[in-house]
Amino acid sequence: MKLALSEISTVGAGLAEDAAAYAAAGFDAIGLWEFKLPPDDEANAALLRAHGLAVANCVPTVPAVLQLAIPGMEGPADPEERIEAICASVRRLAAYEPESVLVLTGPRGGRSQSEATAIVVDGLQRIAAVARDAGVRLGLEPIHPAEVETTSWVNTAGAAAALLDAAGLDDVGVMADTYNLWDDGDAAGWLAANPARVTGLHVAGRPTGAPGRVLPGEAGERDRELVAALRGSGWKGSLDVEIFSTPERFWGLPVDEAARRAYAAVTALLT
Repeated sequence: MKLALSEISTVGAGLAEDAAAYAAAGFDAIGLWEFKLPPDDEANAALLRAHGLAVANCVPTVPAVLQLAIPGMEGPADPEERIEAICASVRRLAAYEPESVLVLTGPRGGRSQSEATAIVVDGLQRIAAVARDAGVRLGLEPIHPAEVETTSWVNTAGAAAALLDAAGLDDVGVMADTYNLWDDGDAAGWLAANPARVTGLHVAGRPTGAPGRVLPGEAGERDRELVAALRGSGWKGSLDVEIFSTPERFWGLPVDEAARRAYAAVTALLT
């Protein structure tokens, strides 16, 4: 398995700082967040190549079909505008040859389940068509049930795959995340049985009784269990460490130190 660090983990640093620090720490790849990309994609890609970094999983500036209820990440309210934005992001991010571009459903936002599902299915079908044309793998990410009102009503790997199957999107995969699948009792079995459907794996710990994410291994053995299930299946993608935090915690670290700590933590999962 390759090792990657998602740029949201060092939210205060720019792409050049991220690339230098991640490569120096030992990472093979970088998880790109589009909002952190400078406008010149050719120069950005050259920078990553110069540091020997492949691109793991990309997060579009507008990542969800329906409007998020996360402060600072809401984006436009109109689903049509959101779908068009995601399609444009997929076309742009294809230039970086990523392992995948992820998408979320978003929360229902007061809609009925059937109405929300119809909008999301239509959006996923249109985005998937663009991804096919661009030669990019698209992955739907299930989100922890605690975030059903803010981020997604799709909360397990199996539910994500079922939604895609119902939409006729057997070429769209599931973007897994140990933090989001922490309480999904079927996740390990699903990952082991469906490695070809997994477009990427975000890795972080979910501490009991505390907000936010911690480094792999700091909240118990669940992330190790999920990584082992996928690793044992022969999956060859990147373990992409993704830490949402606060300036008082991980986000407050200098980028070099954050990268070193993340690399040590994810490497330990493989021992």
